[in-house]
Amino acid sequence: MRVAIVHYWLVGMRGGEKVVEALCKMYPEADIFTHAYAPDSISPTIKAHRIQTSFIGRLPFSATRYKSYLPLMPMALEQLDLRGYDLVISSESGPAKGIIPPSNSTHICYCHSPMRYVWNMFHDYRERTGFLNRLLMPPAAHYIRNWDAISASRVHEFVANSATVARRIETYYRRSATVIYPPVDTDAFGAVPEQEIGDYHLMVGELVRYKRPELAIEAFNRLQKPLVVIGGGEMLRELRAMAGPHVTMLGPQPFAVLKHHYARCQALIFPGEEDFGIVPVEAMASGRPVIAYGKGGATETVQEGLTGTFFHEQSVEALIDAIERCKAIAPKPADLISRASEFSVERFTGAMTQFIDGVLNREDHGHRPAMAGGRLDLLH
Repeated sequence: MRVAIVHYWLVGMRGGEKVVEALCKMYPEADIFTHAYAPDSISPTIKAHRIQTSFIGRLPFSATRYKSYLPLMPMALEQLDLRGYDLVISSESGPAKGIIPPSNSTHICYCHSPMRYVWNMFHDYRERTGFLNRLLMPPAAHYIRNWDAISASRVHEFVANSATVARRIETYYRRSATVIYPPVDTDAFGAVPEQEIGDYHLMVGELVRYKRPELAIEAFNRLQKPLVVIGGGEMLRELRAMAGPHVTMLGPQPFAVLKHHYARCQALIFPGEEDFGIVPVEAMASGRPVIAYGKGGATETVQEGLTGTFFHEQSVEALIDAIERCKAIAPKPADLISRASEFSVERFTGAMTQFIDGVLNREDHGHRPAMAGGRLDLLH
């Protein structure tokens, strides 16, 4: 069986690329297709595969300015030649699923989210961009949105990375989706003895506006208690200027530093709404609780009063209240690690293998999966 994996862009190792990495281990002979490729930023597991870019990859600065070419990506996807492939797995968050699959192949889309910048977060992105982009975004997004909805019909089966994303797929594409949570390398983390726990809270992740990192900075400025922030992004300079004497901005850090701080923090602060959110699972795998905004994927991983607490309004006051409530729950590290193990790489690989085998078996017997409607199944 010839397998093609289509991913929007390979320029770093974030959650979407971790899914691609797991798929590469499942299908070691698979070929990979993508828009932009930065080899130095990709894991050896992915680089071991044959990687082919669309024509976007031959345009100037494609590895760094790839999002500028978004209006060209639908055309670029449709020009990819996938003849001869029996199984096509698209990894969707930026445009990836819009390929034209061979008529005798099976196309499964693992969807991290329908494109946020043209669907559920269009207005957020538009109000935060410059004047010229605000003028250009509506017609460009209208074109991409229509193409994106139409291209959903080229997918035989959707897999969503959370129930949150499955609801978006149903809303925007009118398609049902099976939920299979993405792989988290939970074995890479671990707890430390209680006497090694520090007096600081921790925030981890890319510092971009939709993640609302400023809420944590403002809350700990007001509390005058230690907060450590790990991550880079467009807001790093702004947040450093905002941070008071109790907030330590470390910027991007290697894994060893991240692991050290996960295991020794009082709790993780997670103030944004994510599609799934790998960071809370990594914190729990380190034996530490999570204080999260009560929307999105965190509501599917964090358990109120057991592995953390939620705040339901993105305000400094609500976050401070959740921080105080978290002090009272004192979960055991073993229970937190046990919860995190439910989102391991092995769980993902097992669920995806079972799902894909089931779809292919139906295909072999001439039964196409339903193209709309249906039931939402949850696979852990």
